[in-house]
Amino acid sequence: MTRLAVLVPGGKGQVGSELSAILDARRENLVHAPGSGELDITDPESARDAVASFAQAASDAELRPVVINTAAYTAVDAAESDPEGAHRVNVAGPAALAEACRDGGLPLLHVSTDYVFPGDADRPYEPGDETGPRTVYGRTKLEGERAVLESGASAWIVRTAWVYGAHGGNFVKTMARLAAQRDELSVVDDQIGSPTWAADLARGLLELAEPVAAGTGPQQRVLHCTNTGSTSWFEFARAIFTELGLDPNRVNPCSSADYPTRTPRPAYSVLSENAWKGAGLTPLRPWQDALKEAFTTSGEAFRHRG
Repeated sequence: MTRLAVLVPGGKGQVGSELSAILDARRENLVHAPGSGELDITDPESARDAVASFAQAASDAELRPVVINTAAYTAVDAAESDPEGAHRVNVAGPAALAEACRDGGLPLLHVSTDYVFPGDADRPYEPGDETGPRTVYGRTKLEGERAVLESGASAWIVRTAWVYGAHGGNFVKTMARLAAQRDELSVVDDQIGSPTWAADLARGLLELAEPVAAGTGPQQRVLHCTNTGSTSWFEFARAIFTELGLDPNRVNPCSSADYPTRTPRPAYSVLSENAWKGAGLTPLRPWQDALKEAFTTSGEAFRHRG
């Protein structure tokens, strides 16, 4: 196993927190996972300083450095009225970070999203499929991908979807909160995707980080990584109720038309694992198994506390 030094911008979020926890447990590695208050990637000077100082720390510890960027503007609805803010975090920030990595000679993994696609497919999206984001969030994430890939840095894009974890807000926590407040819930059954546990995604990113840091990263520069299998939000909600020890029949199906949101959500967000497997990487476990373990290991974090 390659001994790593990992810099994780966005380190206080769902995925960043899991990366930090895993690496802390592997005591032979070095991890620095700053939140936005400590490292603002939208400030090019701050990005350069952070990458340069981390590169030196990695060198001093005789570890192989890699940067995994999990910082993002993920508030889909808010982005519609704040396109400048979304662009600053999702485009300008990754561009500045990638330039700093290029100049410092550090490889970069940049986490992206299913929202770069139009969401109208009838089969899992491959990395090379035509993009067509329909939201400000999706457009800025796609622009961020392009900025990273065109920066000249040794960089890879990892797209994921439907992420939930012990840290921050997410669908699992929302369902637990609503379950405590309502006798019945209606959840859309015409949007399909792959629920992805942040801890499993973090493990996948670290599996990729090892060859990348060693200079033997895959030739394919855009990859997809989600828990395997697919489901609707409705069925996912029922599975969450089951893990909470509640009656899943309290969850009723409805259509997206019955539950309008400020910003359209993709009807189909399943991402293909073919490129991930083709790169010699381990596919993540089925989403149902991941959800069970998430509740086994972090159940209290998901339960509503009044």
